[in-house]
Amino acid sequence: MRKNIITPGLQYSRKKHRNVGRKPSEESTDESEEEDSEEEPKLKYERLANGVTEILQKDAASCMTVHDKFLALGTHFGKVFLLDIQGNVTQKFDISPVKINQISLDESGEHVGICSEDGKVQVFGLYTREGFHENFDCPIKVVALHPRFSSSNCKQFVTGGNKLLLYERNWLNRWKTSTLHEGEGTITNVQWRANLIAWANNVGVKIYDISTKQRITNVLRDNVSLRPDMYPCSLCWKDNTTLIVGWGSSIKICAVKERDHAEMRDLPSRYVEIVSAFETEFFISGLAPLADQLVTLYFVKETSDHMEEEFRARPRLDIIQPLAEGCEEISSDALTVRNFQENECRDYRLEHSEGESLFYIISPKDIVVAKERDQDDHIDWLLDKKKCHIGTSIFHCLFSKIGMAYINHLVEKGDYDSAARKCQKVLGKNMELWENEVYRFKTIGQLKAISQYLPRGDLRLRPAIYEMILHEFLKTDYEGFAMLIREWPGELYNNMTVIQAVTDHLKKDPANGTLLTTLAELYTYDQRYDRALEIYLRLRHKDVYQLIHKHNLFSAIEDKIVLLMDFDKEKAVDMLLDNEDKISVCAPGRLYLSGKYLHKLFKRDHHKGQKHHERQIGLYAEYDRPNLLPFLRDSIHCPLEKVLRNQRRAHVKMLMGNCRRALQMIMEELEDVDKAIEFAKEQDDAELWEDLISYSIDKPPFITGLLNNIGTHVDPILLIHRIKEGMEIPNLRDSLVKILQDYNLQILLREGCKKILVADSLSLLQKNHRTQMRGVRVDACGLLVDQETCMFYFFVVDMAQNFSVVVFHCRHMFHKECLPSPGTIPGVQFCNICSAKRRGPGSGILEMKK
Repeated sequence: MRKNIITPGLQYSRKKHRNVGRKPSEESTDESEEEDSEEEPKLKYERLANGVTEILQKDAASCMTVHDKFLALGTHFGKVFLLDIQGNVTQKFDISPVKINQISLDESGEHVGICSEDGKVQVFGLYTREGFHENFDCPIKVVALHPRFSSSNCKQFVTGGNKLLLYERNWLNRWKTSTLHEGEGTITNVQWRANLIAWANNVGVKIYDISTKQRITNVLRDNVSLRPDMYPCSLCWKDNTTLIVGWGSSIKICAVKERDHAEMRDLPSRYVEIVSAFETEFFISGLAPLADQLVTLYFVKETSDHMEEEFRARPRLDIIQPLAEGCEEISSDALTVRNFQENECRDYRLEHSEGESLFYIISPKDIVVAKERDQDDHIDWLLDKKKCHIGTSIFHCLFSKIGMAYINHLVEKGDYDSAARKCQKVLGKNMELWENEVYRFKTIGQLKAISQYLPRGDLRLRPAIYEMILHEFLKTDYEGFAMLIREWPGELYNNMTVIQAVTDHLKKDPANGTLLTTLAELYTYDQRYDRALEIYLRLRHKDVYQLIHKHNLFSAIEDKIVLLMDFDKEKAVDMLLDNEDKISVCAPGRLYLSGKYLHKLFKRDHHKGQKHHERQIGLYAEYDRPNLLPFLRDSIHCPLEKVLRNQRRAHVKMLMGNCRRALQMIMEELEDVDKAIEFAKEQDDAELWEDLISYSIDKPPFITGLLNNIGTHVDPILLIHRIKEGMEIPNLRDSLVKILQDYNLQILLREGCKKILVADSLSLLQKNHRTQMRGVRVDACGLLVDQETCMFYFFVVDMAQNFSVVVFHCRHMFHKECLPSPGTIPGVQFCNICSAKRRGPGSGILEMKK
């Protein structure tokens, strides 16, 4: 069988009829039947790129949900990305450290449900704070929101793990849980449409009617030999009453119908009829409706001609027409997705956007978008087909005639943009045809339509052509003119001609920001950077700093520093400090009057700008008081004596010992109780605390601040006793509770410290006791204690002979015979020498002579 392989952007198609009653092995091998007639493809393909490319380089896609407004992509590393239709990331959520199994969106696209392999389930609003978070003790494979979840009476969703749970929010804003089904293995797929919930488990597919709270049917699985975890069930609602089920190689189309009232009895009000069932050639990975047809994503295993073992082939995307007794294959494409050799059937998913007939083929390392081909694609295919079958010279002639006829048709129809777009392919590099077509578009007043398709590369038209289009935009569309100037290389047209035209228009509208910005860009192309810089400064344009850095214009801004400071002080200061060697800023006084510049200069180097430190104090005192005290502490060049004569001298008194005056200034001028408390804590002076309490006692907000902070430094009773009866104090209860909590914390800290102290004391005592109990070595010849009291040395000639020595812990040794009689405490003997030191000179000798 011949393969039709496509990569995104290229596609081929074949058409074949297949009857459900015929097995693949029974199909005819006649060459006339097997030969595929080359027909025009039904779909075109492209890869979803931009942010998706970067995501899949580091991670792998596990699931994706499509909404008309955006895409939601889940990954194996537990992240969820919101993407626009081009694949750019607009938002990112870190949900779990493991794989995201399912993402569900409601019809409005305002709420999202997410479940992951570690059992986490989150349901939250993308634009609101409401949400549901739950952790289960088993993996949650699927989650599905009610399609109208945004409505207050439809706050429902289901989760599927080892059972199917329905969550409903009641009028008390609490979530009520009910079990819809369990006991038949893992729930692998859930699809919610209107009031019907369809789900698949290891046994089959069930449908539940949420409005009547009844289960309608059970569609059994056909091929029970396939593992449901490796070949999962694909479910897709074609409309509110038609469910398409794909499992293994089997497809069933189920219609939900109303039961006749006469037949109801104890039966559900609805029943399911299988209107079509057929077998496919490969294993189904995804399903999606396309009008009355069906789009199927197949996982393919094939056997090599040289080897008997199977290998994984490219996945296929087929369009089939279901029939009553089979199906008709409309087209079939083999897709070259990245790493297809490593993928299993369960690794592929097919999602679709109903509004635009877009089909997304999701695999771990690639996402391909399929869309229906339009009339332009039809013409391109016809032209490509002719090109393959006709000689080169004849082809070019035929190609031009067909192409120009088609362009004329589009122009007559009024589809100017499509006609202009076709010019790129039809006109090619024929300069004469291009210029003729441009003048034609000028005649019909549609130069704007062809402007974006003009050649700009190796083939370039005469500068007059581009200038004519620029003048057309300049007369009618300033924004479009500016866009062309940015997009077109400056070599396409005469720059001075365009500058003169813009200048003429500015005479009529001198304050037009778009024209001024464009003129600055034209001056930049012409390397007249001084002119461009003046315009950017006049407009306060954000690109002024980029222009200065890119073209090294530091010498040109020495007389414009004040303008730069007025425009963006933060960026100007950083630029001046980073380029001190390139910019001379010795003159302008307003620059040094900028506290921001002096502050950052001081932070970089305490010695730079020292002659301005006196002026800097005044700036801090007036505009940035929190940084005044740190500045005074760090500056060694600050002339405090002169500053004391200044009207700001109160600020400096903090450094000169007048703490009470400094505290008064903080309380009276700043009226900042928190800063006053911080100052009192730094000084740790009881008198300062007393002054602070006295000043605050008639100011309830100050009392609140003191009650919240005073407990760890001053006894709060001193403050509480002085509060007048009947005074209303904000948040008094919370402040008293905090005082009690602080007190309890102090008690706990003291008890903890006490336990540590007792344990350390006991440990040291035990260590000291062990040290003192150690043995002491006594030499044969030892110590002469005192010649008057001990008349012989320690000297033993015969070591076998006993001799009596007493050794004290102070390491003093005595002959037992030389010790005086025991003291006043019976049985307790003290060292005579150490006792004498405590009593005074000579007392030891007297004691021994008794």
